[in-house]
Amino acid sequence: MNQESRMHKVVLIGAGRIGRIHAGNAARHPRLALAGIVDPVADVAAALAAEWGTTTTSVEAALAEPTIAGVIIASSTDTHLEYSLRAAAAGKAIFCEKPIDQDLARARAAGVVLSRARLLLAFNRRFDPNFRALKARLDSGVVGTLESLQITSNDPSPPPPSYVAVSGGLYKDMAIHDFDMARWLLGEEPIEVYAAGSCLVDPEIGRLGDIDTARTVLKTASGRLCVIANSRRSGFGYDQRIEAYASAGMVRADNVLESTVQTWGEGGAASDRFQNFFLARYAEAYRGEMDHFADMLDGAAASVGYADGVAALALAEAAARSLASGQPVAP
Repeated sequence: MNQESRMHKVVLIGAGRIGRIHAGNAARHPRLALAGIVDPVADVAAALAAEWGTTTTSVEAALAEPTIAGVIIASSTDTHLEYSLRAAAAGKAIFCEKPIDQDLARARAAGVVLSRARLLLAFNRRFDPNFRALKARLDSGVVGTLESLQITSNDPSPPPPSYVAVSGGLYKDMAIHDFDMARWLLGEEPIEVYAAGSCLVDPEIGRLGDIDTARTVLKTASGRLCVIANSRRSGFGYDQRIEAYASAGMVRADNVLESTVQTWGEGGAASDRFQNFFLARYAEAYRGEMDHFADMLDGAAASVGYADGVAALALAEAAARSLASGQPVAP
């Protein structure tokens, strides 16, 4: 297959922070051509289009254009489901940021269309090389049979209250990544969810009805357990760790440092800080998921899609119900 025949035109919907990352990765990809930018703020769309040598367009024009093979949906969460359904109806391949929606019933109702669509749901941590290596070690059986997981996900600092108010809450905005990682690594669906949470970091988050500190326990039918630790503030950087305990050992993926340089002296040894922002920590993962989208446009199946998005959302809603009731619940 020659280079020209492998080029696929894609349009980006949403020119915000994550949209800018996807725009650069699509524009630089050897099998993708960034053919347009859509954003409700015209100046923002125009600036990003100029940066990558493309044009602005509209959702309607992009979906009606037969040469557009796929759309990248990085707009606000409340538009994800609508744009995915419209893109599916137009026969486009879909790269959609998580979550698929903030309402589980609405997301499930879309299954009649989206379960058949070519849809990649952007749970980017599945594409992180460290976590992929951890899963490969588990799957190889080198440490025996998996028994339990510890997933730690702590942000460097809390988001502003204005973001919290529209985020869907800690479970749907932050922990949803961890629910997806748990499902991916456990290899079994959780049948029980128990959640506890507090507001210890920023009282304003509590006044908005959300929590900023949480512990969630997932249990599968075979008895495998996963404990997910979340905080909106670590105090020491972007804290992303996984420990997988098995019958003959453990596999661990640790934090990524800003460099491998260490300083040794009379006072002891010091290493560099953890990478302090998710866009830096997961830069390679974002490139990996865009490469997978190109594979999909070449004919490959999505490795993470609509059903995974619904399953993670179900766990998020179950955690919220458990927090409210103080009891374990079924997702």
